[in-house]
Amino acid sequence: MTRCVVVGRGAREHALAWALADSCEVVVTPGNAGIAAHGIAVSDRPAGELGADLVVVGPEAPLVEGLADELRAHGVPVVGPGAAGARLEGSKAYLKEFLAAAGVPTAGYAVVDTPEAAEARLRGARAPYVVKTDGLAAGKGVLVTDSLEAAIADARAKLSGRAFGPAGRRLVIEEGLTGEECSVHALCDGERVVTLAVAQDYKRLGEGDAGPNTGGMGAFAPVARVEPATLAAIEEAVLAPTVAELRRRGIDYRGVLYAGMMLTADGPALIEYNVRFGDPEAEVLAPLYRDGLFDLLASAAEGRLGPAPAPAGAAVTVVLAAAGYPEGPHAGDAISGLGADGQLSEPLEGVVVFHAGTARDASGRFVSAGGRVLAVTGTGPDLATARARAYEGAGRVDFAGCQRRLDVARGAA
Repeated sequence: MTRCVVVGRGAREHALAWALADSCEVVVTPGNAGIAAHGIAVSDRPAGELGADLVVVGPEAPLVEGLADELRAHGVPVVGPGAAGARLEGSKAYLKEFLAAAGVPTAGYAVVDTPEAAEARLRGARAPYVVKTDGLAAGKGVLVTDSLEAAIADARAKLSGRAFGPAGRRLVIEEGLTGEECSVHALCDGERVVTLAVAQDYKRLGEGDAGPNTGGMGAFAPVARVEPATLAAIEEAVLAPTVAELRRRGIDYRGVLYAGMMLTADGPALIEYNVRFGDPEAEVLAPLYRDGLFDLLASAAEGRLGPAPAPAGAAVTVVLAAAGYPEGPHAGDAISGLGADGQLSEPLEGVVVFHAGTARDASGRFVSAGGRVLAVTGTGPDLATARARAYEGAGRVDFAGCQRRLDVARGAA
């Protein structure tokens, strides 16, 4: 039987593995307690030692470090770019230079490496102010604020190394874009690019987009307000020139191109690229493409990408985060409402629980072991049904200090 290896340890990898398991044997490395409890094999061995026919790399760090290059050198098809392609996410300064060369619409910017240069740039800009670490920061290295003082303080903290270490020693200061955001995931096979259902994620901790930036507190798909004509404009103005520029640079990009988009009054503009599935976006996209996900990903890895199948219905994900997240998440809190398989102790139609940061204590109970603990996903024929199921499921799970947003997909269903 065909074996697919998924690299990673969070809810994104749980969702991908769960969907892929319908079509092939799946092993997740290193995985987590909830993935194993769900009947999916986990391993602590490297992906290259697991006899994979296809490898799907979940997180960005291994891609930036060249894991896909190593695996392809041994003839293994990989969903994920090599190190050269992964620079699109690995360095925001490189990304901006790349976008300028490709002619992709994006915000104006400056690259700075001293507090004085950062402050001067910010004082010459208009709100909203955007301060980004150049390097990887686990989705938390971006500040968007209307406060000049907060932006200057954030830049100083990042450049000092206190906030993000080496990743923050160089910053990208951007002009603020205004409009509506959306997440456009596409698959690329080195030549062709195919878009998936548009998703919407929720980065801020609190309802109404209040509070600090996080790795993501929820998501839904599809997004009805992104009409076919808008998606076609994104494909033409953003994705097509990106693939052309990759080819011009001799980069054989095979994997996910995740375009964080701002729909401005002047048309779509790229906020940034990620080179892998978003998290929590994967938790809504994987269920929508469950039956055909393996063939879709394998065709991208093998250079034979065809049209994507239509998404099956709608999905909503609600993230349950630990007390103290994102600054200092608490671990070890017992989780109620889960059975031995890590799913709801009383199953609900159309609801699946993806484990992000869980472990099992000495008695076998699931406990919190990360900032984002669980992602509860509801699916259904329409967004209203999916949302109702997601929140009913999330309401049956609890732990001390559990944080969740109550407005995911509100007004969209």
